[in-house]
Amino acid sequence: MSRSEDSDDIVLDVEDAPIGLQQVYEALIHGKERVVDIFLQSLDLKNNSDNTALHVAAQHDNVEAAQLLVNKNHELLNICNERGILPIHLAALTAHRETTSYLFSVGLKDEIHSSLLKNIAGGELMLYLVNARFYDLALQLLDHNQDEEVAFNDLKSPLSLLASDPSVFPSRTHYSVPMVFIQEEMMTKSPNSTLPRPHKDQACQEILVILWKVLQVVVPPMKRISNEKLRHHQAIQLVKHFCSIMARKSTQPSEIVEPFLFGAGNGIEEIVTEILDSFPVVIGMKDRKKEYSVFHYALMYRHEKIFKILLQHQKNNIDHSTDSNGNNILHLAGYRARQDRRLDLGPGPILQMQRELQWFMEIEKLVTRQESLALNSDDKTPLMIFNEEHADLASMEIQWVTRMASACSVVASLIATVAFAAAITVPGGNNSNGLPFFSSESSFLVFAVSDALALFTSLTCVLCFLSIFTCRYGVKDFLYTLPNRVIYGLICLILSVISLMIAFSSTLFLVFAKKNPLILIPIVALTCVPVISYTFIQLPPLLDMINSTFGPGLFEKEFFRVCTLTAYKDWSQKKFPLMQEVEKFVLPQERKSKIISMSTSCTVAASLIANVAFAAAITVPGGNNSNGLPIFSNRKSFIVFAISDALALLSSITTVYRSYPFSPPAMQ
Repeated sequence: MSRSEDSDDIVLDVEDAPIGLQQVYEALIHGKERVVDIFLQSLDLKNNSDNTALHVAAQHDNVEAAQLLVNKNHELLNICNERGILPIHLAALTAHRETTSYLFSVGLKDEIHSSLLKNIAGGELMLYLVNARFYDLALQLLDHNQDEEVAFNDLKSPLSLLASDPSVFPSRTHYSVPMVFIQEEMMTKSPNSTLPRPHKDQACQEILVILWKVLQVVVPPMKRISNEKLRHHQAIQLVKHFCSIMARKSTQPSEIVEPFLFGAGNGIEEIVTEILDSFPVVIGMKDRKKEYSVFHYALMYRHEKIFKILLQHQKNNIDHSTDSNGNNILHLAGYRARQDRRLDLGPGPILQMQRELQWFMEIEKLVTRQESLALNSDDKTPLMIFNEEHADLASMEIQWVTRMASACSVVASLIATVAFAAAITVPGGNNSNGLPFFSSESSFLVFAVSDALALFTSLTCVLCFLSIFTCRYGVKDFLYTLPNRVIYGLICLILSVISLMIAFSSTLFLVFAKKNPLILIPIVALTCVPVISYTFIQLPPLLDMINSTFGPGLFEKEFFRVCTLTAYKDWSQKKFPLMQEVEKFVLPQERKSKIISMSTSCTVAASLIANVAFAAAITVPGGNNSNGLPIFSNRKSFIVFAISDALALLSSITTVYRSYPFSPPAMQ
């Protein structure tokens, strides 16, 4: 082996092949030096693992060395190592995109070595490409073999890989930022292109392509979302091609059960729908242990959309069989979800318990009364299992709701305090007649309305959250009462924050805008920051609760009217010992913390009301005249104000005094 003085290039002599090969491998691995001249006789030498130089280049993604090696000797493409793996397989197995694409392109162009992409070698390559998420190459491989009826002997494995990767399908991908949604009506995706193809003429296409490139630079998430949508499209096309080929080859339905159940367990609607269309009989088949069918998987992993698809195919008929422990489908509904993250999509435990109850009730509608009372091998009914499995979840919900109610009631009380104080001490003050100086301004009307809304909504919010402390925590409470009160409380809290910011902005405009009207621009801009931030944080969980409580049922067969007591008439008459268990084991432990939370919230709210009432008594509405008497003292409405303010002050002080024995220091 010799080295050029002016270059880092390696030259391998045939006489020094074994030693030179080792150093060539080191150069290939580190990628610091290129192999520019290798004698043809030494190219097929192997190391201890029977890897050729092309194997090493493929494994370490040295595409330049791979190009040089292939140009020197095309036969390196067909040499396997001791495990029977070709260089292109090794490149795909190690997920090296550039080297895989290059070796794949050589196989497409070279008819002599096109066998790399066919038969058993092509089937193995398909598996590695799908595993590496090189879906565009996998689609090209399918297109290359479209005339070969026996091109692939096993498509179950790559289909199972797709079914085990839910993130590459649209049904299992969730975006939190609205701007990343790409309008499907305006553009479509090509499997071999990274840019959208508009449905317009050439000029419009060029404009949209330029606009798309600019958006990807200006808005970085756009490029990521574009790539994800392209990958989604390619994954769906692969599933369709796999199912079509397997159906054309008269594949036995039993061979496709595994990817079918994987897809159902992961909630991939595209795979479940496509397999059902190609192999309808697979819906009645079970897993390897002959225990669970696709209905059981959709239920155990809580995928309501999958269950809805299955019900549509079976016309509301479900699997009534039992497993090895004697559990029927309603027993399985009584157990907690196998994937807790499926229940964590909502805002805290409050929706988890609600969703679990909804699942149990919906499944109960689909089974016979005999099944709902059946005993499993442990002599437990479905309802008994539900009680045992969800007692801790009920405890978590009680803790979560009380803490949230305590925090939100304090915040709402502060907003009410500020809003009331602003109504008494109006911006700009009052004239000698007790009327506000800016009462004739249109922006003052905006202030008055927004301040009143902030006061009313914040007080309503306080009442909604304080009422949670008096909840009985029964079945109806978990299903409707608790979510309903939280929903109304959060809506009022959001409205109070927005109204308070509008009132504050109106005040700034009244005081400063006459000298400089342009001040309105930064005022509006800065006002929108907290409002938008708070709305975006609170709106998604709020919408989840609204949809779960008032929206369609789990399977969207009918409107799920949880707001009416008649919807739970049968359940109200049932013996439902869940709350007995909670009262027996949970509530004695949580009662102290619940009382402390309630007393703390009431104390804080009452203290704020007392402060506001006292301040209002000192700074009376309209102010005082030159004699120190209230300007409006001779009006009847002032007497109403004085009496109500005194009652507010006395009752709030009494509340503080009565709540003090239950405060944390007093209970220690």
